[in-house]
Amino acid sequence: MKLLLATVVLRPYVFVFFAAFLLAGRADLGWRRTLLFGAWVWPLAWLAEFASTRIGVPFGLYHYTGTTAGQEAYVANVPLMDSLSFTFLAYAAFCLARVVLTGRAVSRVTLAMVSGLVMMLLDVVIDPLAVRGDRWFLGHIFYYPEGGAYFGVPLTNFGGWWIVGALSVGGCLWNWSDATARWGRRAWPGVALYYGVLAFNLVMTVWIGEWRLAAMGLAVHFVLAVTAVCAIRAAALPQSTRREVSGRAVSAPSD
Repeated sequence: MKLLLATVVLRPYVFVFFAAFLLAGRADLGWRRTLLFGAWVWPLAWLAEFASTRIGVPFGLYHYTGTTAGQEAYVANVPLMDSLSFTFLAYAAFCLARVVLTGRAVSRVTLAMVSGLVMMLLDVVIDPLAVRGDRWFLGHIFYYPEGGAYFGVPLTNFGGWWIVGALSVGGCLWNWSDATARWGRRAWPGVALYYGVLAFNLVMTVWIGEWRLAAMGLAVHFVLAVTAVCAIRAAALPQSTRREVSGRAVSAPSD
C-alpha cells in the first residue's frame, strides 16, 4: 500500500486520467461495464508489455531500466502506471471511434479496429515523448536497444498499439453481445479524455523543444478531428439526403 501511494505521488497525471476514465465510463457504460473494461484491458496491456520486453512482440523489443524501482509499483519488470494507462487510452479511443463512425451501421469488428487505430494515433506523440523521458519528469524508464525510424521508436510499436487497442475494445464488445447491448450512452466525456491526454503530451513535447514531433502529432490529429466533425455533420443531415443512417450513435452489431 505504501508503494502504491508512492506511485500516485510520483505519477499523479496518470491517476488523474484514470479517475477521469472511471467517471466518464460510469456516465457512459455504467459502473459494471466500466470496471469490467478496466479488468480486461489492464491484464491484456501488461501481458503485451511483458512479452515485448522478452521477445519483442507486439510492440517491438524494449527494456525497462528499473531506475524507479522502490519509488513506484512494478508488476514483474513493468511499471504499474504504464500498463494501467492503457485502460483510459483504450476507453478514450473507443469513445472517439464511436463519434468518427456516427451514423453508420458497423459491426463489432469494425468498431474494434477503428478504436485500435484511433488509440495508435495517440501513440504517434506518446511513445516518442516517453523515449525522451529523461528530459522531463517521466524519467529514463525504458529504451529501445536498436532505436527506431520514427523519432527513435520502431514502426512495429505502432502496429502493436493498433492490435492491443483493437483487442482491448473488441474483447469488451464481444462480452456485450446480448440483444439489448448498447455501445454506450454518452461518448463525449471519453472524447474529452482523449484530447486531454493528447494535449498533455503535446504540451510536454513542446516544453522539451521537440517541435517537429509536435508538428507531426498536430497534423495527424487535425486530420482525425476533421474526419470526426465531417461524420457528425453528415449524421445531422436530413434522412432523405443520407445514403444510410443508423441513428445518432453507432448501431448494434450487424454481424
